[in-house]
Amino acid sequence: MMPNDLHRASDPTTVNCGVLTVSDTRTKSTDRSGRWACERLTQASHKVLHYEIVRDEPDEVASLVRQWSADTSCQAVITIGGTGLAPRDTTVEAVSYLLDKRIDGFGELFRMLSFQQIGAAAMLSRAVAGSMATTAIFCLPGSTKAVELGIEKLIIPQLTHIVGLLDINP
Repeated sequence: MMPNDLHRASDPTTVNCGVLTVSDTRTKSTDRSGRWACERLTQASHKVLHYEIVRDEPDEVASLVRQWSADTSCQAVITIGGTGLAPRDTTVEAVSYLLDKRIDGFGELFRMLSFQQIGAAAMLSRAVAGSMATTAIFCLPGSTKAVELGIEKLIIPQLTHIVGLLDINP
């Protein structure tokens, strides 16, 4: 076994997730990004314990992220939407102060990969990730392409390892 294999030996094989779409206009029938995230996580052998849509109100977003993080069976929360610069985009503010630790590389890599797809507009994304106690938190923009990029290229490849690192009782 290589040293990296030993390092990952205690990583879980399945992660229990919550998907929270932050939008003033989407419903479960129109939320392509949230539905795609749930389907893709399930295809990757993870479980979606929670899926909800909440208005872009910081108190409502923070309340649900806190609630899901307090549920010890929920190991990761992915928010979708509210990461731009418009006045109603408040997900980053609602979640950032909850984080114990930030995963700065997540936002940096997300913007780098986005730049390859959409050019300079990628700098407008405030995608962020971190941990709240033993829960991994990821905040993605609301567009389906952004969700696909973040989940396929960044979250799924590292999700079990991040959760394994956060598990205080491996």
